Amino acid sequence: MRINALKYLSPLLIFVMAGIAFTGKGWLTGLPLFYAWIFIPLAELFIRPDSSNLSAAEEELVKRDPLYDYFIYAIVPCQFAALVVFLFSMREEGLTGLEVTGRIFSMGLLCGTFGINVAHELGHRVSRLEQALAKSLLLTSLYMHFFIEHNKGHHKNVATPEDPSSARFNEAIYLFFYRTMVYSYISAWRIANDDLRKSGRPVFSLHNEMLQAHLIQLAFLSVIFFVFGGYITLCFLAAAAIGFTLLETVNYIEHYGLQRKATAPGRYERAMPVHSWNSNHILGRLMLFELSRHSDHHYMASRKYQVLRNHNDAPQLPTGYPGSMILALVPPAWFYVMNKRIRKLKDPAIRTIAEP
Repeated sequence: MRINALKYLSPLLIFVMAGIAFTGKGWLTGLPLFYAWIFIPLAELFIRPDSSNLSAAEEELVKRDPLYDYFIYAIVPCQFAALVVFLFSMREEGLTGLEVTGRIFSMGLLCGTFGINVAHELGHRVSRLEQALAKSLLLTSLYMHFFIEHNKGHHKNVATPEDPSSARFNEAIYLFFYRTMVYSYISAWRIANDDLRKSGRPVFSLHNEMLQAHLIQLAFLSVIFFVFGGYITLCFLAAAAIGFTLLETVNYIEHYGLQRKATAPGRYERAMPVHSWNSNHILGRLMLFELSRHSDHHYMASRKYQVLRNHNDAPQLPTGYPGSMILALVPPAWFYVMNKRIRKLKDPAIRTIAEP
């Protein structure tokens, strides 16, 4: 089984490509982008999805194997090392506009793929150390409020009108960006404030998780500004923005048009595999540490990435996450493909919601 675990080393290839992008010139500065947005989507058009699951015995062995945890722990120093190399690389003189853009977008890819995605995995763990690692990774995208809203908001309200991170039927991604970014931020403040009120503590205090996050992010930005100056700080801000935009693009494709049935005012049926879009395309699964088996993640959020399962009743995306994200950026094409899939779902409640 340990040999199988080595496949999760493959995402580290993106760090190698990013290192080439940060030290190279010309087209090399966009090498990670070529891999993520051209090679993988094209390859997944020809590689058959793998819907197989581990047996109960295999799952038990894999779940207890610490090697899988070590892989994602290793992402933390790799991410910060890559950020430091990126910041120093932007000091290089004579870079063309395309080279600057390539390096910024390559760093942005790391922020979204590792800074947020691996933080998402670690943020669901119960260990305080692992949760601290999750927050540190979110810091590289200046999106620490995600830890609060995702765990205490999104997982509670997923696939309902109350969830700003669940895309509605016929909602274009560019409108979704505005709605999710604004209202997820507001939701995080509301959750953090409510937690303090329940504990009898004042809202405006250092116990407030949102206030803590803002102070940490401000200190982090200040260090970058004083060490590297205003221009490179702007480059970092651009990379961070690309990172959290990638996250919200993933949020868009994960729950588009799916909605849980209301059982009472403000109450809904349990989140089931049918309420999340799934993808078994292997390259995207490895690149994102099985995030694309999202149906099982919402069905049982405590399951570690290496044991996430395929459910036969889970709705399937037309291709892997990278290809689906590209498709989502062209709303007419996205609606054409996905709305037909929604209408074919077996769940009558979702079919009703999808009716024009």
